[in-house]
Amino acid sequence: MSYPQLAVMNISHRYFDLEEFFSSASASGYTCCELWTGAMHLYVDCHGYDSLEQVRELSQRYGVRIVGLCPEQNNPKPWNIAARGNEARTRTLAYFKNVVDIAAELGAEQVMVSSGWAFLNEPIEDAWGRSASMLRVIAEHAGERGVRLVLEALQPVESMIVNSAADTKRMIEAVDHPALKACLDLGAMAVAGDTIDDYFDLLGDDVAHVHFVDVAADGTTHLAWGDGDRDMRADLDRLVARGYRGVVSAETYDWRYFANPAAADAQVMAEYRRAIGA
Repeated sequence: MSYPQLAVMNISHRYFDLEEFFSSASASGYTCCELWTGAMHLYVDCHGYDSLEQVRELSQRYGVRIVGLCPEQNNPKPWNIAARGNEARTRTLAYFKNVVDIAAELGAEQVMVSSGWAFLNEPIEDAWGRSASMLRVIAEHAGERGVRLVLEALQPVESMIVNSAADTKRMIEAVDHPALKACLDLGAMAVAGDTIDDYFDLLGDDVAHVHFVDVAADGTTHLAWGDGDRDMRADLDRLVARGYRGVVSAETYDWRYFANPAAADAQVMAEYRRAIGA
């Protein structure tokens, strides 16, 4: 059986420098990562971005390839794909173009995007239209740079635009650009009441990335494998059964991991190896 490759993320390493992340990832056995663009590790905004020299050198030195970027973009961050107003939309577009350019320069295949968020006192379809329009322009730039976008559903507390597998399919169809694919996030999936089969039944080969996280019975998401209540071995097997051959990223993100994120990453890798019989 051929299992998806496991990637690590730096999102819980926010109180450590970037070298600690790459060093600990390598020590735990990771060979690839999805790089979160937290300002302490890789600053990017609508005007430009940090030199990529250090990121590239650390990736090469520790043998941890960057497969994708996960840019800052949800409320209250200023980069809202569903932003309202010309100035906000101009800034947001410039930001995401910069992120796509970083991905291309680092040799990363993809950039994770969301639908953005709507104001609660406006019609949701207005924000939907702004989101689709922005995603289409970003996708055009991504396609030109040889990078794909992967659209992740958000939980209702984050956004009301794209929350489910059905919403994801509808948005991808509305954007109608080959550079836009889907990201299956197990946390958002569980909160929406969807299943892995729902995603593949609706989206098929458009499922191009997975955020592989444990989920607790109380609804807490983005936990390290083993800290929640999901049968993640069954989840992994289901992905394989549906023909998924992409990367699964351990988007381990919770305050409990901030003091020792490397331990959580090592825990996920140990569970993964146990599951695949490595």
